[in-house]
Amino acid sequence: MEKIRLITDSASDISAEYEKELDIRVLPFQVVIGEQSYTSRVDFDNEGFFRMLEQFDEIPKTSQITPYEFQKIYEEEAKAGYTDIFVLLINANGSSTYGNSVMAKDAFFDAHPEYEGKVRIYNFDSRGYSAMYGVPIIEAARMRDEGKSAGSIAEYIGNALKHRRIYFGMFSLFYAGKSGRIPSAAAFVGDKLKLKPIMKICDGAITTGAKVRGEGKLIGKVVDMCLADIEPGSPYEVIYGNDIEAMEEFRDQLEERLGYPPSDYYQIGAAVAVNCGPKTVGVSFNTKKE
Repeated sequence: MEKIRLITDSASDISAEYEKELDIRVLPFQVVIGEQSYTSRVDFDNEGFFRMLEQFDEIPKTSQITPYEFQKIYEEEAKAGYTDIFVLLINANGSSTYGNSVMAKDAFFDAHPEYEGKVRIYNFDSRGYSAMYGVPIIEAARMRDEGKSAGSIAEYIGNALKHRRIYFGMFSLFYAGKSGRIPSAAAFVGDKLKLKPIMKICDGAITTGAKVRGEGKLIGKVVDMCLADIEPGSPYEVIYGNDIEAMEEFRDQLEERLGYPPSDYYQIGAAVAVNCGPKTVGVSFNTKKE
C-alpha cells in the first residue's frame, strides 16, 4: 500500500495553516543577516522578517538546502514508512537546492540499497517561486487525501508546472540590485527615474515583462498583463509583501476586471523577499491553453 509524503521548501510561501492542515513538510531556508543566522519559519514569521529588514542596512542572504540535508530527510521519511516521496522545490535556475535534492537521491539509494524498489522519490523543479508551485503542492496534498495514486499525483504536478506563470511588480529596485537579480547600476538609475519593473516568471526564467514610470501605474499594468495571458475563468492567486493597502488595491482591480475573486493569497517570505523587496504585488495563474 502506498504511503505518500509531500515535501516543499519555504520559498513556496504556503501558509503555516496549510502546512499543518494538509501535512506538507516545508523545508526552511537559512537566512543570514549581519553576522547572525536564522531559520525561516522557525525563528520568525513573515511579519517578523519584515521587521528585521527595517533594522539592518545589509541585505539578508539565503543559503541552499544541501545534499547532506536532503539525504537525511529521505532516510527519515523512508524509516517512517513512506513509499512515495514527492519533493517540489524552488526554481533550479535561482538556487542549487533542486540539484542537491537529485544528488541526494542517488546517494540515498547507494547508502541504502534495501530501499530499492520499495521507496520512490519524485524530484520536481518548480521552475518558479511562491504560489507558482505553492498551489500545485497544495492540490497534490488534497489528491493524496482523496486516495489518488502516486502515479496520478506525479502526472498532475508535471503537467501543472508547465502552465504556471507569475507577474509581479516591484515598488523598489533596491533589493533586486543588491541581490544581483539585476545589475546594481541599473537598479540605482531605475530608482532615480522612478521606473517600476514588472517581472515575468515562467519556464524557469525571470524576465522584465514591462516597465512603468511611477507607482500609480504599476498595479494597473500588472492587472492588464494578467488578463492578457490567464486561462479564462480559471483560478488566480494574489501575491504580496508587507504592504496590505497595496495588496488590497491590487486585489480589487483584479476582481473587478476578471469578474471573480482570487482563489487564495500568498504572502512572500524571506526566500522571495530578499530578492524583490518587501513591497511587492503579484499574481500567479494558469496560462491560456494552446
